[in-house]
Amino acid sequence: MPLVSVIMPYYKKINFVINAINSVLNQSYQNFELILVYDDTNLSDLEIIKNEFKNNPKLKIIKNNKNFGAGISRNIGISKSIGEIIAFIDSDDYWFQQKLEKQLNFMNHNNLDFTFCNYKKKISTKKSITIISSKNKFDYNDLIKSCDIGLSTVLIRKKIIEEELFPNLKTKEDYVAWLKILKKGVCAHNLNETLVIWNSVKDSLSSNFFQKILDGFRVYYNYEKFSFFKSLFCLLILSLNSIKKKV
Repeated sequence: MPLVSVIMPYYKKINFVINAINSVLNQSYQNFELILVYDDTNLSDLEIIKNEFKNNPKLKIIKNNKNFGAGISRNIGISKSIGEIIAFIDSDDYWFQQKLEKQLNFMNHNNLDFTFCNYKKKISTKKSITIISSKNKFDYNDLIKSCDIGLSTVLIRKKIIEEELFPNLKTKEDYVAWLKILKKGVCAHNLNETLVIWNSVKDSLSSNFFQKILDGFRVYYNYEKFSFFKSLFCLLILSLNSIKKKV
């Protein structure tokens, strides 16, 4: 029964974070630590979180001395973790109760280092779409064309994570992280079950179309070191594949 370190950055999501934390604490698999990296200079939400969970021993809170962003906050959480397996959840997302149990069984039974699952994208109280991976296994070349990996669905063995996994990007920082891992020859394997709800929050960075396009180009041009025209081409393919998943 490996210890799982669950990393959750927090910034201005008080209307969601209590449910997010509870979805982790109520997992059927209980050998985990939940590391919440508080990345907000306003400390009022921190007091709400502390009061709600009354120093629950599974919840460890790290307070940043300034706003670093989600990617850097995850790096901080990883550096403070002690688990053999690293999991990620954003503070506005939600795990189904058997998420960890099912995914760990899938990892251990197949001796895998990197797994993810399908997820439900909740657009409003009345509308949601289920995002199902287009492939059971992704290598680096597959991922360049289509990123089917939702951050809050991922479990990774810590041994394959290098320092500073996530870059300092406003969006797409997780895409850079997955590419960095797969570039080393690791494959990401899909557990074909929907075990996560991703809340599509209005006005969030992840919902900002132009920010996502700009950061998508940066992924290829600045981090993968592709040429300008190859970066534009890859961005076009990525965008088309993203649209296909939503149609």
